[in-house]
Amino acid sequence: MTQSPHSPDMQYPNKGKGMLFALGAFGWWAVVVPSYFRLLSTHETDPIEAVAQRVLFGLPILLLILMVSKQFRELVKAATSWQSLKILIPSTGLIFVNWYFFIYAISTDRLSHASMGYYINPLFSIALGFIFLGERPRPVQWGAIALACVAVVVMGFAELGAADSKGLPWLSLMLPVSFGLYGLLRKQVNVGATIGLSFEMALLLPLAIAGMVYLNIHDRAVFMGGSTPLWLDGVMLLGGIVTIVPLICFTNAVRLLPLSTVGLLQYTAPTGQLILSFLAFGESFTPLKFAAFGIIWVAIAIYTWDMIRGHRAMKVAKIEVVE
Repeated sequence: MTQSPHSPDMQYPNKGKGMLFALGAFGWWAVVVPSYFRLLSTHETDPIEAVAQRVLFGLPILLLILMVSKQFRELVKAATSWQSLKILIPSTGLIFVNWYFFIYAISTDRLSHASMGYYINPLFSIALGFIFLGERPRPVQWGAIALACVAVVVMGFAELGAADSKGLPWLSLMLPVSFGLYGLLRKQVNVGATIGLSFEMALLLPLAIAGMVYLNIHDRAVFMGGSTPLWLDGVMLLGGIVTIVPLICFTNAVRLLPLSTVGLLQYTAPTGQLILSFLAFGESFTPLKFAAFGIIWVAIAIYTWDMIRGHRAMKVAKIEVVE
């Protein structure tokens, strides 16, 4: 019996390798990235410096990748085309905001707030599609979005009533808003992920240098500061690798797996961050906070079920058209 060319096995023959890339990317974002920035925050690294190190030590790696893969001309083309620039310039601002506040969340013991934000992110993207792209969410999806809003409100009450309150969970909104808008913009420009990120980092480079100069003038810089251990300087040099590795894994996963599979696996990242927040970082997890996450998990389950149902209906429709 021959398989249809439209079957998943024929379309995605390297699903096993794709799964490894996806788990590598989301596992890295779940554990390695927050642990790395937590280590820096324990040595009083300013979030501005942490973002600057991502740029200063990540951009050379990206440029090397582009040169080896012979895509450097594509970067130059993107940097000299107004069609690309009008999207990539604002997207640069959004990725800076997202990076800064994620690191800020870790340094102020709010990783659980960031985790909530990344659970909300796909639901917020649906709302953006409705507002800006004319997409029509199904009633079930609106229900999931409404539950996400309820979860944020409950999270707010949980924090206000906690003995070690961190304040209202505004980061749970800031992170999906910045990343959702970033994704919306990048969806509208025909530029590869590595090329786009390289341009954004290049645009942030002067700001990164200015930030490091400012922090050094005010004796607030950690890197090569003289009063910090030498091994910490070595750790900060790894900022580029910490940033680039999961992105490479993610782009490979998207290429080798159905997007629906990648969409399901993405929830391993905020789940890992949540577990890390109270098992390793000592953040409180009160019953009301657990209720907030329970609501968002229900919202995600509804969204996932609807996504799988829609994907199956689409496959059935394609098969019927072929036959």
